[in-house]
Amino acid sequence: MSNKKISVQTFSPGIVQENNIMLGARLVKLWKIPTDRPLQLSFGSFRQEITVISVPKATSLRISDTLSREMGLSASPVLRIAYNAKSRTLRLGPLISVLISRDYPEMPEKPFGSITLFCRELVNACRKQGAYVYFFTPEHITQEAEHIKGWVYDGEWRQTQMPIADVINNRLTTRKMENKPSVQYFMKEVKSRFGSHIFNEKFLDKHEVFDTLKTNSALTRFMPESHLLSSFTILKKMCAQYPVVFLKPVRGSLGKGIIRVSKQPDGSYIALSTTVGGPRKQTYSNLTKLFAVLSGKMKSTRYQIQQGLTLIDQGKRPVDFRALVQKNSLGKWSVTSIVARIAGGNHFVSNLARGGSLSTVKDAVNKCMLPTEVKNSAQAKLNFASLEIAKGLDASIPAHFGELGVDLAMDTNGRIWLLEVNSKPSKNDNTPLNEQKIRPSVRRLLEYCSFLSGF
Repeated sequence: MSNKKISVQTFSPGIVQENNIMLGARLVKLWKIPTDRPLQLSFGSFRQEITVISVPKATSLRISDTLSREMGLSASPVLRIAYNAKSRTLRLGPLISVLISRDYPEMPEKPFGSITLFCRELVNACRKQGAYVYFFTPEHITQEAEHIKGWVYDGEWRQTQMPIADVINNRLTTRKMENKPSVQYFMKEVKSRFGSHIFNEKFLDKHEVFDTLKTNSALTRFMPESHLLSSFTILKKMCAQYPVVFLKPVRGSLGKGIIRVSKQPDGSYIALSTTVGGPRKQTYSNLTKLFAVLSGKMKSTRYQIQQGLTLIDQGKRPVDFRALVQKNSLGKWSVTSIVARIAGGNHFVSNLARGGSLSTVKDAVNKCMLPTEVKNSAQAKLNFASLEIAKGLDASIPAHFGELGVDLAMDTNGRIWLLEVNSKPSKNDNTPLNEQKIRPSVRRLLEYCSFLSGF
């Protein structure tokens, strides 16, 4: 099915009747669009019976302002148009929506907090590529699933009634929101009723990721030994096998709650915990006493215990890497970017929320004490590992993912290790908005949405 970009112009009912649309004669002839019988116009879940009127030399699509309002369109958008002769359907789109955690209607300049700039960037990308996007929260979801109130941008942010989108990007930031019955019902309903595609539809937890991937023989080389901390026996086994182990909250993020346990020459154990002000140090004379403290924490938090790795570092500041892996215009996984993250000050985790800083892979490895051949091969090895891990996870976990944040580490021998996988990569960005420049990550997100919707 062919498609092309077209400007949609709205006119008063006196010029264009509500159920008529005017289309250039050249396109009508090229696609053999009938003008003597009704067709169906679709835009997301919106359906309307219309009649096409062929207009000589016209290059735009002309519709009534009544029809435009029913579709939720702002003034003169550029959209893709496609015609399916078999179903006699004229499609406009792709219509994309992003499910976000919260909005702030009282802040018209920044209604989505720290991700507002990302939302504006996606709006700009859609305008350039011929797509339409709106944003909504769980609070907008109602039992009536044919329409939904959403935020659009047309010089200013405003809320309006919108059809259900062809593609929905789940950007919810908490499991509590994602697991609300209304959200789960909505996602199930729009998929079955309208064939909507929802991607990144669930959070991943560390145990699920490592338990799934360690059974994949092609990925075992990247997997540090990792278990759910369910008993003293597992803690004792891991601490006997490795001089350092890490305890990571199964559902943690941003480096919160990670505990680094290291065995000392006198048989005692030092536990370093991440806090906002820096690591908190506690010493235990034996593992039994350490486990007694951990048992209290384990009542509310499940931990994954992982083999400690001897990571490359810059002046004792550990270095790791975040790869953004996204599906492209062909629906295939591809690496969009990889950045190095250097732990800040006295922190042992590299998260920016813990004072870490960013660098290119090349600059980071060049500042580490590594053999030349390890430095030269670092980028290629990180690319390969992140791509294979994304493919393996996508094939093994029964959920739809379109982008993944893959956290990797490199040890002093140049071996690549998986640290964790994030199904909701951060979209926060404090850089000034550049109307002309769209980041590759946003372009690829739009490419995948277009692929899913068939445009």
